[in-house]
Amino acid sequence: MPSTTYQPYKMEQVSKKELNTEAQKNIFGRIALNMSSNTVPGISSVQSSSMHDNKPNVLKVMKILLALVFAGWIFIWIIVPTSTYRYTWSPKLYADTNSTYFGRQGTNILIFAFPVMFIAVLGCIYLHLSKKNVHTGNRSSKFSSQMAAWKRPVLVRGPLGVVSGIELAFCLMFLALLVWCFWTYLSVSFSRLKIHGSEKVWQAKLDSVGLRFGLIGNLCLAFLFFPVTRGSSLLPLIGLTSDSCIKYHIWLGHIVMTLFSAHAICYIIYWASTNQIDEMIKWSKTDVANVPGELALLTGLVLWATTFPRIRRKMFELFYYTHHLYIAFLFFFMLHVGIGFFCMILPGVFLYMVDRYLRFLQSRTKVHLVSARLLPSEGIELNFSKNPGFSYNPLSTIFINVPSVSSLQWHPFTITTSSNLEPERLSVVIKKEGSWTQKLYRALSSHTNVDGLDISVEGPYSPITMNFMRYESLVMISGGSGITPFISIIREFIHQSNTLNTETPNLVLICAFKNSMDLTMLDLLLPVSGNVSDMSRLNLRIEVYVTREKEAPINVAQTMIRTICFKPNPSQTPISPVLGPNSWLCLAAIISSSFIAFLILIGILQRFYIYPIDKNTGEIYSLSSRTILNLLFMCLSIVVASTIPFLINKRRNMKDAKQIKSLDLPTPMTSPSSWYHCSDREMESLPQESLVKATKVHYGSRPDLKKSLLEIKEENVGVMTSGPTGMRHEVAAICSSGLASNLHYESISFSW
Repeated sequence: MPSTTYQPYKMEQVSKKELNTEAQKNIFGRIALNMSSNTVPGISSVQSSSMHDNKPNVLKVMKILLALVFAGWIFIWIIVPTSTYRYTWSPKLYADTNSTYFGRQGTNILIFAFPVMFIAVLGCIYLHLSKKNVHTGNRSSKFSSQMAAWKRPVLVRGPLGVVSGIELAFCLMFLALLVWCFWTYLSVSFSRLKIHGSEKVWQAKLDSVGLRFGLIGNLCLAFLFFPVTRGSSLLPLIGLTSDSCIKYHIWLGHIVMTLFSAHAICYIIYWASTNQIDEMIKWSKTDVANVPGELALLTGLVLWATTFPRIRRKMFELFYYTHHLYIAFLFFFMLHVGIGFFCMILPGVFLYMVDRYLRFLQSRTKVHLVSARLLPSEGIELNFSKNPGFSYNPLSTIFINVPSVSSLQWHPFTITTSSNLEPERLSVVIKKEGSWTQKLYRALSSHTNVDGLDISVEGPYSPITMNFMRYESLVMISGGSGITPFISIIREFIHQSNTLNTETPNLVLICAFKNSMDLTMLDLLLPVSGNVSDMSRLNLRIEVYVTREKEAPINVAQTMIRTICFKPNPSQTPISPVLGPNSWLCLAAIISSSFIAFLILIGILQRFYIYPIDKNTGEIYSLSSRTILNLLFMCLSIVVASTIPFLINKRRNMKDAKQIKSLDLPTPMTSPSSWYHCSDREMESLPQESLVKATKVHYGSRPDLKKSLLEIKEENVGVMTSGPTGMRHEVAAICSSGLASNLHYESISFSW
C-alpha cells in the first residue's frame, strides 16, 4: 500500500500586519481573561468564594425542581386514560377551574400547558447561571461501567440507525406509555360501551377504537415539536441539541401520522357501515368539526409521503417545500378538535412558534461575507465577520440562506472555526453536492461583483457541553466532507494548548477521501487568521486514505485554493447573538411575557365577549371562531413579546458593529472578474510544518477501522465519526462489540 507524507496545497499568505493585529487582540484577550478571573471590585475573596460555592447548590435545587415538574407532567399523561381520572378527578378539576375567564379551556392550560412552560422558563434561568461553568469533562476520571454500558450503541443497522442503550430505554418507555394509554382507554370505554340506535356492538367498538387512536396520536403530537425547537431550553437541559434530536422528530412524525390515519380509517368504516357517510362533509358549530379534520389529514399525508428517506434524499427540494404544510396541518387540526382540546399539546407548539419567529427576525438581517475560498475539490469555505463577544462551542451549526440562489431554502452547515481562536470570524465549509450548492458554486466561481453576496443566517446553535474534552485520547473518523465537524474541534484544542496552556488529549484523525483533490480539506485545519503560535504542542496524528488513486499525482501540490475577497457593505452586519449576550434570560422573559399576555387576552375575550353569549355551556358560541381568535391572540402575544427585545438588541449590535474594525484582509488589485490571490503561504511556517509532520497519506486503500481502534490502549478513549452511513454503522458496531471496553462512542451530527 503506497503511502506518502502530506504536502499542503498552496494557500493565501496572511499579511504581517494582520498577524500583528491578531496578536494584539490575543494580548487584550489574555488581559481580559486575567481580569475576569479576579474577584469583583468591592467584594472580598471570601465573599466571592462563598458565592461560587453556593452556586452549584442553587443549580442542583433547580435541576431537582425541574425534574419533579417534568415527572408530574408525565404522570398526568399516564393517569388521564384511567377511570379514576375520567370519572373522579376530571369532574372536580373542571368544576374548580371552570371560571368565567377561561371556561373549560382553563383546566387543560393549568394541567397540560403550565408545567412545560414553567420548565422552559426556569430552564432558561438554569442555563444562564450554568453557562460559565460548562462541564467539559475530566480526563483523569474514569467512566462508571454502568454509564458506559448505557451509552454504547445497541442498535447499529436498520431503519432507526445508531441507537444507544439509553436511547433505546427511553424509546421503549415511550412505547410502553402509548400501549398503556391505548389499552386503558379501550378498557374503560368498553366497560361502559353505549349502543346508539340500531348500531351493532362491533360498530360501537370501532367508533371507540377510532377515537382512542386519535387520542394517542394527540399524545405523540404533544412531543413532536420539542426536537425541532432549535433555541429552546428544553433540549439543552438534558444535554441534547436540535440536530441530534432530528431522528426523534422523524420517529414521532411517523407514529403521529400512522395513528391519525388509523383514526380516520376507523371513522370512515364506521360511518359507511352505519349509513352516516354524510358526516364527512359536516362542520359542527359547537362540537368536533369533521371537514377540517379531513383537511388536516390530507395535508399531513402529503407531508408524510415526502419524508421517507429515498424521496427525501433524491428530491430534497420537494421534501423541503412540502414540509411547510405543517402550518396548514396544525391550523386545520385546531379547527377539528377546538382550542380547549388543543391546549393539551399547546406547550410544544407555543415554544416552537416563539423559536420560529425569533429565527424569522434574525433572518431579516444581512450578514457580512468577508471572503469565499473555492477548493480544488469543488468545496466552498465561506468566511463571515462575527461580533468578537459572540462565542459558541465546537460542533455548532448555522443555517444559511442565499437569496440570489434561492430565496426560500435554508441549509444547515457545521461551523469550522473556533470562537476562542478566531474571535472575529465564523466559517463554514460547503460541499458541492445538490442543486442548491451547485448553484452557489457557480455563482461564486463566476462572481464579478466584489461588493459581496446578500446572505442571511439563523443561529449558531451550540451544544451546551463539550464531552469530547473529557477523554485521554480522541479518535475522529471521517469520510469525505465529514471532516468538517473535526476542524472546529482541532482548532479548539489549538486554542486550549496555546492560549490557555492546558493539557489536551491525544488526537487521532482518520480521513477517507475519494481522490487527491479532496486533500485540500486538510488545509482547513489551520485557520486563515489568528495566532496559531505552535500547532506542534498538539499530540496529533493524521491518517489519510485516498481510496480511488494508487499513487500521488505529480502536479497535486501545484493546485491553488482560489479566494474572493469582498468589500465591506454598510448594510451588512457581523453575525451576532439574536438576543444579546444574556440570551437565556431574554428568552425566559419572552416566553413568560408572551404566555402571560396570551392568558390575559383570552381571559378578556372569554369574560367580556364569549361568556355573555355562551355562559360556559359550549353550545352557543362557535368553536371554530373561538379557536381562530385564540390563535390570533397567541400570534400577537408572541410577535410583540419577541420583537421588542430583538429590536433593542439589534440597535446595540449596530452600535457594536460600528466600533468593530473590518478584518485586515487583502484587497483585490486586479479586475473584479479575476480570481484574487494573496501570495502563497510559506511552507516553512511552523503551523504548516507541524501539519506536514503529523500527516501520513495512504493511496489505493481504505482504512482498517477495527485495527486502528483496537490498537489504542489508553483507558478512556472517545470515538467520533462523521460521514457516510456505512462508516458510522461500522464504527458504532466496533465500539459496541465488547472487544475493547475503553472505546466510548460519541454520536454527532454534521451538516455541509
